[in-house]
Amino acid sequence: MPVETRAGHATHFRQFTTGGATAARPAIAIHCTLGSSAMWEPVLAPLKGDLALDVTAPDLPSHGKSAMWDPAAHPDCQRLSTQIAASFINRPIDLIGHSLGAVIALRIAVAAPEAIRSLTLIEPVLFAAAPQESAVMDDLRREQTRFEELLHAGLAEDAARAFIERWGAGGSWDSWDEQRRARFISQMPMVANCSKGNFADNGNILRDGGIEMIDAPVMILQGDQSPPITQEVCAAIADRCQDVATATIPDAGHMLPVTHQSILTDLIAMNIERS
Repeated sequence: MPVETRAGHATHFRQFTTGGATAARPAIAIHCTLGSSAMWEPVLAPLKGDLALDVTAPDLPSHGKSAMWDPAAHPDCQRLSTQIAASFINRPIDLIGHSLGAVIALRIAVAAPEAIRSLTLIEPVLFAAAPQESAVMDDLRREQTRFEELLHAGLAEDAARAFIERWGAGGSWDSWDEQRRARFISQMPMVANCSKGNFADNGNILRDGGIEMIDAPVMILQGDQSPPITQEVCAAIADRCQDVATATIPDAGHMLPVTHQSILTDLIAMNIERS
């Protein structure tokens, strides 16, 4: 589990081969906001035989064992994260992402569709893709405004509490130990910066003809208990894909790679088989 400078940032990453194969196909797995590379091995390790992958899973800035994000050096954390993930590409690639990681994966796929063998997007949070005039979007904007107000007022713990209880894997803020809560609080400026990219589409993912250029099999996955905005985002992206499969997992929220690992393993396998 080395640490290397990638896109000018000290980046920790994990590498593992699924199923013990010796001739696996390369894959990159990109985690969610406040997650880490450690979440992927339980999901991907069970893949075997012809589906074996040689997986690289980086820790994004301010996550896992990577260095903290420095806004002075890299004002756009989502752009930096995309550059880091893209630096690991060994074409053709099976690309898998969850939440923010799914946005980054889609951004890479739009920029270099010829590099993608398969693309699996788990609850992408590209809010700019959803219909902008809706009650769901209005609620999300109010939620985001409140989050930013808390940060500006120096109430980072309250902001972290609200974020975790909205987008986490269930349970209350108080269920986390003090060390983990302190880590979440320290990550809130990074969360706010990346969120702006999700609302504004800083990477121009949604440009005319961009998503349509992806000719690899795409699978878009969501939980039926996730925040309503995810349904609208997933539907909007799916509508623009050439070759797409979608699935909604029952009794699941946003943190599918933590709560529904075996189901994700099977669905990811299905998408890889299509490629």
